[in-house]
Amino acid sequence: ERKEFKVPVAPHNLLARAWYAEPIDQFLTTGSDAILGRLTGNSNVDVVQEQVEAWQVQISLLKQWLQGLDGSVLLEFNIPRMGRRIDAVVLLGAVVLVVEFKVGAATFDRGAIDQVWDYALDLKNFHEASHSVHIVPILVPTEAKSSSRGSLEIAEDLVAKPLCTHPDGFRSAIEYVVAAVQGDRIDNPSWIRAPYRPTPTIVEAARVLYARHSVEEIARHDAGAQNLAITSRRIEELVEQAKAGRQKIICFVTGVPGAGKTLVGLNVATQRRDVGAAAHAVFLSGNGPLVAVLREALTRDELMRRKRDGEKVTKAGVASPVKAFIQNVHHFRDEALREVAPPADHIVIFDEAQRAWNRQKTASFMKQKKGQPNFQHSEPAFLISYMDRHDDWAVIVCLVGGGQEIHTGEAGIGEWLEAVKNDFPHWRLFVSDRLVDSEYAAGRAMESIQEFRNANLDGSLHLAVSMRSFRAENVSAFVKAMLDCDQVAAQQKLKTLSGKFPIVVTRDLMRAKQWVRDRARGTERFGLVASSRALRLKPHAIDIRTPIDPVHWFLDDCDDTRSSYYLEDCATEFQVQGLELDWICGSWDGDLRFKNDNWSYHDFRGNRWQNVQNQDNRNYLRNAYRVLLTRARQGMVIFVPRGDPTDPTRAPILYDRTFDYLVSLGISTVQ
Repeated sequence: ERKEFKVPVAPHNLLARAWYAEPIDQFLTTGSDAILGRLTGNSNVDVVQEQVEAWQVQISLLKQWLQGLDGSVLLEFNIPRMGRRIDAVVLLGAVVLVVEFKVGAATFDRGAIDQVWDYALDLKNFHEASHSVHIVPILVPTEAKSSSRGSLEIAEDLVAKPLCTHPDGFRSAIEYVVAAVQGDRIDNPSWIRAPYRPTPTIVEAARVLYARHSVEEIARHDAGAQNLAITSRRIEELVEQAKAGRQKIICFVTGVPGAGKTLVGLNVATQRRDVGAAAHAVFLSGNGPLVAVLREALTRDELMRRKRDGEKVTKAGVASPVKAFIQNVHHFRDEALREVAPPADHIVIFDEAQRAWNRQKTASFMKQKKGQPNFQHSEPAFLISYMDRHDDWAVIVCLVGGGQEIHTGEAGIGEWLEAVKNDFPHWRLFVSDRLVDSEYAAGRAMESIQEFRNANLDGSLHLAVSMRSFRAENVSAFVKAMLDCDQVAAQQKLKTLSGKFPIVVTRDLMRAKQWVRDRARGTERFGLVASSRALRLKPHAIDIRTPIDPVHWFLDDCDDTRSSYYLEDCATEFQVQGLELDWICGSWDGDLRFKNDNWSYHDFRGNRWQNVQNQDNRNYLRNAYRVLLTRARQGMVIFVPRGDPTDPTRAPILYDRTFDYLVSLGISTVQ
């Protein structure tokens, strides 16, 4: 039975950098109980006896190891992006030691090695004072009898491969590290005070938010964090306004690419996810793979957390509320067809609202799939009508993106605005003042609602700071210039990525795969991607017609053949849109070819390539490559086949010009 350990303490600080941070000499002269009280006081949950015992072991060992050393020690260092904490960070001379204890363990488990490596990488990437210093992760199973330390291997970014040591070997290990690392002594107080700017993936963000954290905790990104907090608070104000005044409100949130629109939506939904509550919220997306991956990630995480806390739960029991919290928008729509009552939810968040179906596509689907031959509504109009069934109040939050359209029949945001103006004039509109920008394609609809008395422009509903591609914000700009055939701009943008975000190209698929394997560390995820029209990559064992399961591909470990790590199953733009990997291996086929300083668009039908004439379909194809080439957070390799002179569907000329164009932009070839 687990016992609670409670002491009278000051209120905890959720955003504290570390739960304990002092110079080593003060740590050594402070009683263990006092240190334990500090740790317990800064915890945001009741501390179980098992945790207390682990802290006691760690404090005792550190007091032995750090005798006579000059530096600082930080215990339970927060890693907001991951929703976890580092056991100990020790600052010694020119090096940062990241220490992970496994109390009671006797072996160097692969998962534990990756865990401490991930912590070190997180510091390197997101902690400002760690960008240019040496970081050495150390794993210490407290019952290990020997070490497998090996030599100190330091990567180009100054993060070392983890050292694995038994307790009695720790002191010699840190002496070895301090002697081996050359550099200026770290200013410890400045290091501790330095800004920490995490940029979580959508899966990481969902996991941490679902565990009852707030958006401010996991996205402390200076202006980005302030922007997210302002927008989130404004939506909360509108919800309370609607509830108190028995009003119906629809608001539109815009943002630059990667600014965190989905993060804001998840934050609102998680804060109000209790089923049965008067202000229950649901997060809706038409992106099937994204919904499936988020649901499974939250279910796995919640199951592990609750089992760790001693609860007897089943996966099915945990999954049920997760499914209610995140839903496919089409399933939500179909429920409106089956029921005449209003939905259980008073608040709905529509992710990528501009991708809701127009009237023509909705009518066609309803006739063919749902037996509704006379359906006359667009998807936005029908979804608003469903929420309008509430007698008292309702709030719709539309998250609006621009560009990257890859589906036919998407209505655009104008359809929502027209539906409110023409069919639901009693709803109050709160619209980001940036919705007038051309990229959101709201155009005429925005002009038509200027005189609509219930319309309000609101600057706090726009997210202006990008948080994507933590190594370089210019990745999206480079890809755009490349696909726009703006060679000068692409060359300039690529130069800004030098040393921050590696991009290389090769004609050899095996070299491409090895390139990403060589660069991924810890649990950094990598995968193979290609366009959904890349049908002539099949000779390279890349068959995009073989469907992948995005849940296994994005979430399973490196020992599972279905995971992205194996580089066997290839994901297309439809499976990866809205999600990210650390490294990608992108494959370029003859569907999009560089020719005469522009792109040539092709679709493979039967036994030959055919030209794509329709402008919308050309845009979808170019945007498919835009999506694929902006999925990586740390770097990418592009594989362009050599072709086969004996195969007219893979003639070298179909690929050579594209390869030459990429090289002309300054992209290096894999050596």
